[in-house]
Amino acid sequence: MSAPETLRFVDDTLVLIDQTKLPGELTELRCTTVPQVHDAIVRLVVRGAPAIGIAAAYGVCLAGSAAAGDDAISDHNTSDKSAYLAAIQSLATSRPTAVNLFWALDRMRAVVESTPTGELQQRLVAEARAIHDEDRAMCHAIGRNGAALLSGAASVLTHCNAGGLATSTWGTALAPIYHLQQSGRAPKVFADETRPLLQGGRLTAWELSQAGIDVTVITDSMAGSMMRQDMIQAVIVGADRITARGDVANKIGTYPVAVLARHHGIPFYVAAPTNTFDLTLDSGDEIPIEQRAREEVAAPHGIKLVPDQANVLNPAFDVTPAELVTAIVTERGVIEQPTKQKIADHFATNAS
Repeated sequence: MSAPETLRFVDDTLVLIDQTKLPGELTELRCTTVPQVHDAIVRLVVRGAPAIGIAAAYGVCLAGSAAAGDDAISDHNTSDKSAYLAAIQSLATSRPTAVNLFWALDRMRAVVESTPTGELQQRLVAEARAIHDEDRAMCHAIGRNGAALLSGAASVLTHCNAGGLATSTWGTALAPIYHLQQSGRAPKVFADETRPLLQGGRLTAWELSQAGIDVTVITDSMAGSMMRQDMIQAVIVGADRITARGDVANKIGTYPVAVLARHHGIPFYVAAPTNTFDLTLDSGDEIPIEQRAREEVAAPHGIKLVPDQANVLNPAFDVTPAELVTAIVTERGVIEQPTKQKIADHFATNAS
């Protein structure tokens, strides 16, 4: 049994699996306006860098759908394009770290700027669907390219959720596992619970269970002792932004996992499409790190755990330096022991 697709666009409506309700309830949220999509991204109804980008692309289309209801699209004037551009500007403020969001919105902006008004809504929907279709293909290619790296591992650790719920289909970090499953060789998966929002325990465990893959949830503090006992043979994670030299921003807690993996001689792999790379940034220190609400740590799910007098830090991401990364898997291939030159060569050699 496989999980349903994370998002779809039907009849001028963006339909999202509400990931805030999983695993207790599988329900969908229907968005018909740009503010609803913005809110869904901020609240993590939809999350994961590729899925955020796809959702935002469809969100831009909703600006035209709403305008069309007022017969505005039929008017060949600049206000039509202004509505789309305002939607792009708004959606760009939803989450700052995942570069896929800005990559997708840049593609939508290019369509707005180059298309006659009368054709704009149709062209934008086509572009959003193309982004969605490309992501499906990239996920399967990452699965093929990464499968060999994991083929000898009896058990694999992953952190947060970089599976189908974070993308359009198989995901990034989970894609090689799904690929191996097709030949009956899927490894056992240990999923870090991933505090404070438990994306590993709630989401990764849910979707792998739906797919019939052996998954065990562990607390974030268990990884080191399990590595020491040789219970983990490889680590694979996703990414929200990768710099030109290979520094990787991913869910908070990824960096200490990478340090532990290096100490124990365990390969640490990152799986991400090429649109997750931000080649304008060299160092991970330049990546903007989203700071989220106090309540996610202090009172998760409405349960008060931290006294009001105590301060809380809640960065959504941390940065793993390139020197701790064994390899980066993209839809184009594998970058072993990534450096700035190797990444540049990867983009140049495999350019489509």
